[in-house]
Amino acid sequence: MPEPKTIAVAMSGGVDSSAVAAMLRAQGHNVIGLTMQLWNQRRLSGHEGMPEQVAGRCCSLDDVYDARRVAETIGIPYYVVNREERFERDVIRPFVQEYLSGRTPIPCSLCNNHLKFDQLLIVAQQVGADQLATGHYARVAYDDRRGRWLLKRPADTSKDQTYFLFGLTQEQLSRTLFPLGDMLKPEVRELARQHGLALAEKPDSQEICFVPGGDYKRFLDAYLAEQGEKFPETPGELVTTSGEVIGEHTGVHNFTVGQRKGLGVATGSPLYVIQIKGGTGEVVVGKDEELFSTTLRAHRVNLISVGESDLRDPMRVSAKIRHRHPPAAATLQMVGPDEVLVTFDQPQRAITPGQAAVFYDGDVVVGGGWIL
Repeated sequence: MPEPKTIAVAMSGGVDSSAVAAMLRAQGHNVIGLTMQLWNQRRLSGHEGMPEQVAGRCCSLDDVYDARRVAETIGIPYYVVNREERFERDVIRPFVQEYLSGRTPIPCSLCNNHLKFDQLLIVAQQVGADQLATGHYARVAYDDRRGRWLLKRPADTSKDQTYFLFGLTQEQLSRTLFPLGDMLKPEVRELARQHGLALAEKPDSQEICFVPGGDYKRFLDAYLAEQGEKFPETPGELVTTSGEVIGEHTGVHNFTVGQRKGLGVATGSPLYVIQIKGGTGEVVVGKDEELFSTTLRAHRVNLISVGESDLRDPMRVSAKIRHRHPPAAATLQMVGPDEVLVTFDQPQRAITPGQAAVFYDGDVVVGGGWIL
C-alpha cells in the first residue's frame, strides 16, 4: 500500500475522475473532491437558437450534481470552485477572437493550461493537498537522467489526452497524478462498478462545454449579442490558389481550413478551404491535393522533456496537428525565440492555424505549441 497522502481530485462528474477518487480513497489516501464551475450553461438560453439548458455535457450543472453524489458515496469532502470570470477571460474571449480573425481555436488546451492545472493546483495547496489527481488518460514520471518530469502517452492509446496537456509545466507535472495512465477504459468502468458508483455507465462527453451541439457560429452570435457587441462584418472574396476571384463570402468566421461544404460557389470539381487571410478577408480555395503541406511554424511553445538548449540541433520527433491525427514523422527545430519549425517527412493534410502541434519522442511528449 502506498503511503497515505492528502490528494485533491479534479472531479468533472464523469466516470474517469470519479473512478480516480474512489480508487485513491480505497488506497487509504485522504481525498478531497474539487469541481470547477466554469460556465453557466443557461446563460445564453434566451438568445435565438440557443437551447433552454444543456444537459449531460462537460462541466454542466448535471456534472456538478454527479460529482457531489460520488463524493457522498465514497465519503470524501467536496468543494465547488467558481472560476467563471477567469474562464471567460482566458478561454471564451480568446475563442471568440480567434474565430473572428479566421483562425480555428482549441479551447480545451487553453482550459487545461490556464484553469484546470493552474487554478486547481492553487486550491489543492490551500486545502492542504500534496498533489492533484485527474481522470486524464496520460502518464507522468520523473527522469533522473534528464532531471525533468515527463508527460507520456497512456496504455489506452485510443483515449490518449496528452495532446490537450502539452502546456503543463515542470512544476505542475511534479504535483500531478494521472492514476488511469496504465488502465484501459473498460477497466475504469469496471472499477466504478466495483465501488458502487451510479455513473459507471455514463457516456463520455464529446463536445466543447460551452458550445451546444458543436454549433460555434450560433454561440458566437449569442455571446456577442449578450455582450452588446455587433458581429463584426468581415466579408471578402473567395479566391483560388492562382489568385482568381470566384465569389464572395459574408465573413471569415464561417470557414476553417479543409472545409468543403458551405463555400457558396459551384464548380465542376470539389473545392476546399486552403487558407484564411483574416487581415484581408480573403478565403483561398483549391483542390484537395493543395491542402497538403510539409512544414508548419508554431509559437508560444512549451517544452517538457527537453529544454531550448537541447534544440540547438534539429530533433527527430513525431508530431500531431489535431487530436485524432496519427503522429507523423518530422524534424523539429527552434527558429526564433519561442518559435519552432516542424518539417514532416510526408505532406500532411489541412494544417490549421490556431490548432496545437504536439511533438512526441516515442511515448514521451517533447512539447507543443500553437500553429501560426
